[in-house]
Amino acid sequence: MSERETADGYAEVADQEVRSLRTRLCRLRTGDGEPVAELEAVSFRLRFGAVAVAAEGIGGVETQPGFRRQGHMSRLLRRALDGMAQRVDVAFVSEAIEGLYEKFGFVGALAEGSLVVPVRAVESATGADLKTDVPGIGDGSAADLPAMIRLYNTAHARRPWTLERQRDWNRLVPPATWKPGSRTLVLRAGDTTAGYAVLEGRAFGDPVGSVTVDELAAEDATAARLLLVALARLCWQRRLAEFTVREPADSLVGRVARGMGCVYRQRFPSSGGMMAAVLNRPALVTRLEPELRRRAVGRGPDPFHDTVFGALRRGNLVPDNRVLVRLLLGHWSAEDADTHGMPVPARHRDLFTAWFPGGGTPVLPTPYAHRLDRY
Repeated sequence: MSERETADGYAEVADQEVRSLRTRLCRLRTGDGEPVAELEAVSFRLRFGAVAVAAEGIGGVETQPGFRRQGHMSRLLRRALDGMAQRVDVAFVSEAIEGLYEKFGFVGALAEGSLVVPVRAVESATGADLKTDVPGIGDGSAADLPAMIRLYNTAHARRPWTLERQRDWNRLVPPATWKPGSRTLVLRAGDTTAGYAVLEGRAFGDPVGSVTVDELAAEDATAARLLLVALARLCWQRRLAEFTVREPADSLVGRVARGMGCVYRQRFPSSGGMMAAVLNRPALVTRLEPELRRRAVGRGPDPFHDTVFGALRRGNLVPDNRVLVRLLLGHWSAEDADTHGMPVPARHRDLFTAWFPGGGTPVLPTPYAHRLDRY
């Protein structure tokens, strides 16, 4: 990035430091080299259903106290997004500040959801004796990570907003003095890892008031049921009536928990939270054409597909990129777009509805972002 003179008379320098293959640190400095603001641009591959595309996310946004409320972060964000648009077609923010990112084209495109499971419901549904250990359950270690990555990718292979975990993935939180670390429970069947649960850690001295699971994946319903029993036993030991599992309701774990009896709590932020922005519309839509064809496969050959797809790519259909990214991710359905003033020509409605059924359908699972993949 280059140096230039600003209206208030000092030199602005923005530079990029490649920290790793996946993270760039973007800084804004004065002409004297004094740090003004910085942010991280994180590279990953993110799913829009069965297709994963290259994307970048913004995190670690910070302005030095003496330079706040002077427009520096807006300047850095615009320049960072310009750079991102040279590399990827879509951008994300994990935990956006309310009311800030909308002016840069971002829009909320994910609902927060979790399962709340009563201990009595697990006990009643399974007949388990919570006084005894669950066979095969033990504490996990780094040696279990390859199997955990495989189970996670299999469980969420077609889920929008899911990151593909690579072989070197390890976002487990290490324990430290006064800081909670991740605790992993693993279910083993012989030499095979059949499932795992990553529990949110508690800081030393915190009251034992809850059990929260950041993620839970299993190879089948039997394994999921055993892990839920192990969590119910942990709650029984701590005299807790329920536990929380941060998994979508339409996942395998969600279906097993619903069969036992649970509550699914979901929140739809109007601003902030998980947000997305389209940087290069034609390129993004082109990359996702195989996914759109997959969603519409049940309709059979459509003579108008190429015509309607071309209109979508050019922006003649769904001209607002904020609406488009919500539709592509499954946060909105075609009916949602229509409700919010984005009508579709009647002759294309059937194809449009097949492309954008909304999450939580057999064709398109509910969009979900697990805590351990947030940045």
